[in-house]
Amino acid sequence: MTRFLIRKTPSMLFVLFASSIVAFALPRLAPGDVAVVLAGPDSNAADIATIRQQLGLDRSPVVQYWDWVSGLFRGNLGESFLLHRSVASLIGDRLGSTVELAVFSTILVVVIGATLGVMAASARHGWVRAVLDVANSVFVAVPSFLVGLVLILVFGVFNRILPVSGEVSLLDNPGIGIQYLILPSLALALTPAAVVARFVQTEMLTMRSAEFVDLALSKGASATRVTFRHVLRNSLGSAVVAVGLQVGHVLAGAVIIEAIFARNGLGQLAVSSVQNRDFTVLQVLILGAVFIAVVCQLVTEIILASLDPRIRLGDQ
Repeated sequence: MTRFLIRKTPSMLFVLFASSIVAFALPRLAPGDVAVVLAGPDSNAADIATIRQQLGLDRSPVVQYWDWVSGLFRGNLGESFLLHRSVASLIGDRLGSTVELAVFSTILVVVIGATLGVMAASARHGWVRAVLDVANSVFVAVPSFLVGLVLILVFGVFNRILPVSGEVSLLDNPGIGIQYLILPSLALALTPAAVVARFVQTEMLTMRSAEFVDLALSKGASATRVTFRHVLRNSLGSAVVAVGLQVGHVLAGAVIIEAIFARNGLGQLAVSSVQNRDFTVLQVLILGAVFIAVVCQLVTEIILASLDPRIRLGDQ
């Protein structure tokens, strides 16, 4: 484990370094000037220049980047230009909402994806597999925001079964909070769940032709026992890889889903930061998303190695 982490650390650091440059440069390349936004419509050039000097925007990009990165190492994430609050406090206020959505969505991705994959691979009737394949293809192709709008119409407008906007923290009221989480989590989870299902189905169908499966059946093991104890167990590696690859989709989709369902999370904060050119907040959110994706990828590889005895962490 130690050797594995040592070997992975340089590549992880390089990805974070490259991502920090992108996170710093990308918001600044967008049209618009935060100094103009702060100065207001009746400002003149002198007012804008004064604000740029106060914010340090008149310094070279290299100096600004170094100040930001060095601040990160000291635990200083910077301060919002518009809200005049530390970025850390802004993220702290909204982190819980996004964590609840991301965790619940990931659970649904695993449960729905694994269930549909096993059902499609184990279906004895061709029409059942055909229906599941069509449903799988539809959810892979349809974007999360469209799924969210359909769910709002079906469960919030036509039937009024579940709330379609706002949120209640699970820590404050779990029963009500889960109701507010169901629709946005489903909207965020269905597309990556379809991808996971496709991985599981393909791997299980491949495993069914393996010699150890025929051997287990010849010894009198039931088809159900062989499916779950041998075929599914040896197909979990693909499921883990698929879930790890879908983390980025969940993080990216949370921005739109939170806006559609009016959740006060990091996605809403990112949208408002883009609209108001508040790039001190936006650059931290971008780098944070990359950091989470890198960590999830590392965890995925560790879990995969623990599931597959043929993989040795020290040999990777």
